[in-house]
This record gives sequence, structure tokens and C-alpha cells, in this order.
Amino acid sequence: MEMFTMLLGLFERAALLIIFLFFLSRVPRFRQILQKGKLRPQEYVAVTLLFCAFAIFGTYTGINVEGSLVNVRIIAVLSGGILFGAPVGIITGIVSGVHRYLIDMDGVTAIPCLITSIIAGLVSGYIHKYTPKSKRWMVGIGAGMICEALTMLLILLYSYPDPLGADIVSKIAVPMILGEVNIGLIVLLVQSVEGEKEMIAARQAKLALEIANKTLPYFRSIDEDSLRTICRIIQEDIQADAVAITDTRNVLAYVGFGEERYHIGNEIISEMTKQTISSGEITISNDVTDEKTPDIHSLLIIPLKERSEVTGALKIYYRKAYKITYPLQTMAVGLSQIISTQMEVSRVEEIKAAANKAELRALQTTIHPHFLFNALNAIASSIRTKPDRARELIVNLSGYMRYNLELSDELIDIHKELEQVRNYVEIEKARYGSRLHVIYEIDEVAVHIPSLVIQPLVENAIIHGVLKVKGPGTVRIRVQDYPDFVRIGVSDTGAGIDPDIIEKVYHDRMPGNQIGLYNVHRRVKLIYGQGVTITRLEQGTDIIFDVPKGDVVTR
Repeated sequence: MEMFTMLLGLFERAALLIIFLFFLSRVPRFRQILQKGKLRPQEYVAVTLLFCAFAIFGTYTGINVEGSLVNVRIIAVLSGGILFGAPVGIITGIVSGVHRYLIDMDGVTAIPCLITSIIAGLVSGYIHKYTPKSKRWMVGIGAGMICEALTMLLILLYSYPDPLGADIVSKIAVPMILGEVNIGLIVLLVQSVEGEKEMIAARQAKLALEIANKTLPYFRSIDEDSLRTICRIIQEDIQADAVAITDTRNVLAYVGFGEERYHIGNEIISEMTKQTISSGEITISNDVTDEKTPDIHSLLIIPLKERSEVTGALKIYYRKAYKITYPLQTMAVGLSQIISTQMEVSRVEEIKAAANKAELRALQTTIHPHFLFNALNAIASSIRTKPDRARELIVNLSGYMRYNLELSDELIDIHKELEQVRNYVEIEKARYGSRLHVIYEIDEVAVHIPSLVIQPLVENAIIHGVLKVKGPGTVRIRVQDYPDFVRIGVSDTGAGIDPDIIEKVYHDRMPGNQIGLYNVHRRVKLIYGQGVTITRLEQGTDIIFDVPKGDVVTR
């Protein structure tokens, strides 16, 4: 009966810890700590102090049994370490163990309790690191029972041959060991709060998508008015006091409290914003006074990124302190990613619009009218699913466009022309995928050639060769070094050129569907005296022309 009474008393004291933790979990700031994946140093300190207090409180409220204390100290030590890691468990174990020793230095249980408190701290850290979350409560109970059993063993060894130790162990061993079941209850309670993160993330992701849907039409043409509207939508949906969007230097839009103090185009003066843009890391401040808006006390700054580079920031303000909660952070991070993507898509659309208006000279470009549209559509379709690939294609397209827009009648280095070819090929590979295989056989040469004489041949090989047959095809691009000249060739494994087309090219009768090939033939012939040589293969077509070494003057 006495043993049962002690066990009941132990559960009552453990219940106090559980109830206290339950009410703490309802406090937003503490709840935020429980739901975080990684704690900041000051949060580790707070949690450690809390569990140290639990452990010491457990010692003071212990049931006295012949100088020994039936208490929940080990429960507090193991629970803290299992939930928050080795630093919390070890420090709590040392502090509570030393405290237990100091209040009863001459007692037979003082040193055993000191030793097992420290051991419990070490074990808790090990469980936190190497045990799956779903099994921590169960492993924690087992570890607690083992630690208490070790305590009983050390009491027997330390007190021997004094029968007092055996008498104490006979009375407290069973209640102390069985009482470790409370470790599982504490761990499960806290983990249930952590588990709410998934539901929070789902709700906040839904909110972010709703905001994205509302703001999407305004990203089609980014200007001062559209950005202000975007900020207004965000402010209303998350009930913020103010929202701002910046680039890396200036404020682009600001709505809400303190709006009259900001002017669009003003240079960013907030050091926190500059730090966020510089580091690319999120800045959270729950108790700060903004330089220009002294009534703002909570601030969340999230970098906006395009192609992995910071291009600006999304800023969310609240007038009350400690409004930047975990759910808000989750939503804002997702929203910032969506905004970054939409801004990048908007820039792609601007490139598309500019490309549509560009007038390229007929002789210097053989781009089909739909090429730009198809290329940009390929980029746009990759933006969300393969952003890294989309960024590469944007670079390819911008290089391709820049090359065409900067063309001149002067001869250029062959490597610059080959770079243009590679840009073109990467865009086409994005469109046609596994259907297109391109092989480069490039010798190291140093010659200058007319611009846009290789790319049109590659385009013909793809469009009129490989894509005219079923299944995959190969285009081979060759630059071969000979003693007196450099031979440039493009071959494919496609349908093969019509012999009638070859005759028309050779006799200057421009075929409507082969203008690119004809232009290359005519320009090469004008410059070098001999045009391209076209050969229909058993499977496909081979086209070559020779570039003499040395200086060549255009005619």
C-alpha cells in the first residue's frame, strides 16, 4: 500500500509538469519554439532554464523516504534532452544533479543521484539524435527506467555494508522505475504540438496560393501601380499593418501604416533590409522600432530571388510586438517564392514582347517567326517545374537574341558563332527532348567567319531533317582543321534533302522553304568564292564549306 501511495504521489507531481507544459504550449511565443525545426541560441537558453527549473522543482517536491527523495528529476532531464537535444539534456542533468548533491551531501543517495542525472542527460541527447521521432516516447520510457534502476544499484553499492541503502531501495525502486512512464506522456504532448506544423503549413500554403491567384493578373505588367495593388492584396489577406516590396536599392511599393513617409523610388535606408538583401537570409524582428516608422514593432523581411540571385525583398510590418509567428513565417516564405517566380515569368513575358517587335534583317537572320514564341513558351512551361533549367534557357535565349541583334557585316571569331549555335541547340533540345541528339566535333582553330552561317545549317538539319522522320535523330556539327583551310560541316540522320532543292540552291533559284540554306550558300560564295557543298546521304544530309586560313576580305 505504501508503495502504491508513493507511485500515486509521483504521478501527481509528474502531472503538474504535464499540465504546466500544456498551458505553456497554448502561449503563442512558447508554442512557436515547440514548432520550430531549429532553435536560436536564446531559445535554447530559455528551454534549458525551463527544464532545469522542472528538475529542481521535482527535487524539492519529492516524497521523503528515510532521507531519500521520490521525485521526477530524471523525468525532467530525459524529457528535455529527448525533445530539444543534447545541450538541454546534459545541462539540465548537470545542474539538477549538482543541486541534488548539494542539498544532501552526506546522504547515501546524493552521489548516485548526481551520477545518474548526468548520465540521463547524455542518454537523452543520444535518443534525440539517433531515434526516430515516432519512437522517442517509447525509448524515453525505457531509458528512464534503466536510469532509475542504475540509481538503485548505485545506492546499494555506495551504502554497502550499511543496510540503510537496501532499505531505501526496497521502498522506492518500484515507484521510481514505474514513474518513468511519464516521460512518454511529456514527449507525446510536446510532439503533438510539433505535429500541428503540418496542418499549419497546409493552411498557410492554401493562403499563399489564394494570394498568388489574386495577384497573378498584376504581374503581367509590373509597374508602380501593379506592385502597390499586389502589396495591398497581401496586406489585407494576412491582416498586416503594412507591406512593402523593394529591389536591391530602392522601395518599389509600400502600402499601409506609415505609407506617407515612404516615396516610391526612395533608396532603402533600413539596415535590416540591406542585410537581408546582402545575405539572402530571412530577417525576423519581433521587438524593434523601425527608423522611419517608430510605431512598427514586428518586422519580417524575406529576400526575393531570381536565378538564385537576390533581386529584392518582401517586407511585412505589424504595429504590435511578437506578431511574427511560425504560421506567418511559413506562409510568407511560400508567398515570396511564388512572387519571385511570377516576377521572373513577367520578365520572360517582357522578353517575349520585345522579341515579337524586333525586326531582324533578312540576310542576317534565319529565325523562323515561331521560334521565339516556341522558345519562350518552353521557358515559361519550365519556370515552375524546372526553374534551374528555365534559368539556363533564359540565358541561352538572351545570348541568342543579343547575338542576332548585334550582327554586323564584319567577320567574327568562329567560337563566338559556335556559342550562338550552342544557345540555339539548347533551346531546341528543350522543345524536342529525346528526339534530338547533337554531337560536336570541334578542332581547336583560330579563324574568322561571317556571322550566322552555321546556325541556319543546324536549324535546317533539325527542322527539315531529324523532325521529318519518326524517332530520335542525330545532328553532327564539325569544325575540322586542315593545313590550308578549316572545314565546317553539319550533317543529320533525318529525311534527306530533296535533290531538286540542291539544284535550286546551286543555280540561285531561292526555294521558299530553304531560304536559310540559300542565304548561307550565297554569302559563303561571295566571301570565299565557293559556296556550300550539299550531299544527300543514305540517311540524312551532309553540308560542308571551307574557310581558307589567313585574312579574308569580304567582297
